[in-house]
Order: sequence, then C-alpha cells, then structure tokens
Amino acid sequence: MSKPSTLGGACIIASVCVGAGMLGLPSAGAGAWTLWSVIAISFTMIMMTLSGWLLLEALKHYEFKASFNTVTKDVLSNKVNFINNLSLYFVGGILLYAYISTSGMIFSEMLGVTRELASVLFVAFCSAFVLHSTRAVDRISIVLILFMIISFVLGVSGLASHISMPVLFAQAQGETPYSAYALALLPVALTSFGYHHSVSTMRDYYQDERRAKKAILGGTLIALTFYLGWVICIFGNLPREAFGPVVAAGGGVDVLMSALTAAIDSNSIKQALHIFSIAAIVSSFIGVGLGVFDYLADLFGFADTKQGRVKTWGVTFMPPLVLSLVAPFGFVTAIGLAGAAATIWTCIIPATLAKTLRQKVPVQDGFVVPGGNVTIYAVIAFGVLTAAFHLLAMANLLPVFKG
Repeated sequence: MSKPSTLGGACIIASVCVGAGMLGLPSAGAGAWTLWSVIAISFTMIMMTLSGWLLLEALKHYEFKASFNTVTKDVLSNKVNFINNLSLYFVGGILLYAYISTSGMIFSEMLGVTRELASVLFVAFCSAFVLHSTRAVDRISIVLILFMIISFVLGVSGLASHISMPVLFAQAQGETPYSAYALALLPVALTSFGYHHSVSTMRDYYQDERRAKKAILGGTLIALTFYLGWVICIFGNLPREAFGPVVAAGGGVDVLMSALTAAIDSNSIKQALHIFSIAAIVSSFIGVGLGVFDYLADLFGFADTKQGRVKTWGVTFMPPLVLSLVAPFGFVTAIGLAGAAATIWTCIIPATLAKTLRQKVPVQDGFVVPGGNVTIYAVIAFGVLTAAFHLLAMANLLPVFKG
C-alpha cells in the first residue's frame, strides 16, 4: 500500500475546520468588520496550529492508536481527564448538531422533503464514509475540497469583481469602535480551527509526527486562505448594516446566503455560492465526525471491527441527530458555545500535557514544538482569555453586534 499523502491529511484537517468557519465567521465578524476580523482570524490560526503541535508532541511518548483521552488520563488527573472528555464531546457533538440542523434546512428545500427527513438522510449518507475508514474520509475529503475550491473560485471571483472598497473598509462613525467587537469574534474563530480531536488520527495515519505536523500546518493554512478570501469578498459586497437580520436569525447559513444572493445580480455566482455552502457543510461534518468517532472508540474501548465501528457510529452520530430533530437553533450561537468549551481541549490541555511531559522527560527526542515555555504559556493564555471573552459577551459586558 502506498504511503498516505500529506495533501490528503491536510485536506482532512481543512475539512474539519472549513465548514464552521466559512459559514459562521461572516456573521460573527460583522461587528469587527474587515481589518479586525482578518487580524483576529489570522492570530487564531497561529495559536491553534501551535496548540495542535503541542498535543502532537505529547502523543509522541505513546504508541500509535493512543488518543487524546489516553494521554490525558495517563499524564493528568482523572478529574482533569473527565473535564477534558466532557468538553471535547460537547464541542464535537454541538458542531455535528449545528451541521445536521443546517443541512436539514438546506436539503429539505432541494429534495422537497421535511427538515427532519432531510437531516436523517444527510447523516445516513455522509456518516457512511466515517463508518467505513479513515482512508475513505481522506478520499471524499479531497473530492469535497476540490468542489469547494472550484465553487469558491467561481463564486468568490464573481464577488471579488463586485467588491466596493468604501463598503469593505467602512469606518465606525459615532459608535463603538470596530476593534471592540473583535474580542467577541475570537470564540467563533477558535472553533473554526478546532481540529484537535483529529491530531491523534493524523499521527496514527502517518505513523510519523513530523509528517502529521506538516499535514496540520497545511490544513490550517488552507482553512485560513478560504476564510480570509471569503470574509473579504462578503464584507465587500454586503454592507455592515445588512447583517442585522442575519444576526437576528442566529447567523443561519440559509439567511446569510439569502442576504448575499439578494445583493448579487448573477445566477452563476449564486449557484456557485450555493454549491460551496453545501460542500463546506458536508466536508466539515465528515471531518469532525471522524475525529469524534476515533476519540469515542478509544474512550469506550470499542474494537476496530465491523460490530465495534457500528457501536462507535451510534454514540458519535445519534445524539446530535436526535437533538437536531427535537430542538434546532442558531448556527452561530451553537458555534459560539462550542468555542467557549473548546478552549479547554484545544489550548489549555494540550499545552499542559506538553509542559508536564517536558518536565518528566527533560531530554526530548523526536518532534518538539519551537518556542519553549513561551509557546506553552501563550497558548494557555489565549485559551483562557478567549473563554473569558465569550462569557463576558454572554453577560453583555462586551459589545456584541446586533445590526
């Protein structure tokens, strides 16, 4: 069997990220607008890449197939591991829930069926790739990324040609400075790079930490490129005040697409954007599903057999599906909640694991994240502050854009 390509792994990481970010960042960044959104998203990408590398460094001390759960349980206390497990499952579950709820709304119109049936069909088809194997997810991720690239280029090139510079670089006049809204954007930006439950999958896939490191960096760079191009093109076409109804509707993808297409007089651009939004949701659902699937298989000790994989499929996909059928709510709201909880297992725990293992094993062989303790403390501080910003925004102690 040929060695898996770095591109394949990078596409898996990118697919985990891109769905949440592409569909959530425009609404979440409407307050901060162009400049501060670009700064917040780019800074978050750097910190989240470093935190993923720190987790990869911690995993190198263990056999392949060892997961986040295995390492945390061994290095830190059972209480910390329980909190980590709870936060990881919550984030993975809430993202799957958000994708299922959104896909139900989109595909119900396309197929002419109820939202509930569309959601069930979406999960049944897309989760089959995860149930089959990581290699199947690799293959479908490349196909979906290609679809996203083609539709993104077609849609964004059309949007780019209609960008209004006064709209894109609008300045605050007699109101809260745009920079103040960037703090509330960070939790959604963090979730947009929340691939960490797939780090152990990448390491096991390549059997090599350095190749996994390259796949992680490649994936986050692909995601960042998509995010910045997407946000700039949307903000250059849709005036800031037009985001009021979108934000009021919970940042729903369908509402965002309706507002965007209403501002564009081109059927080809509208169709390209529609295809892109569908590919983004499907790819992210499959990517996130794979990470949660592997994590829960290790957590519950399910064997990598047909029967064991069916059990893992059930605990991975059934709870978010049932919840989406019973109580769907705002897409951006769900991602914001995920971002606050995600700071635990995307920043704080990986950095703590790396620091603890560096102390236990002073002479480090193999892959080591550069920057020493400065990198570790910077990642922890970023996670703590991002969670604090989300809580402050929920308590109305930070400015939140409402249109």
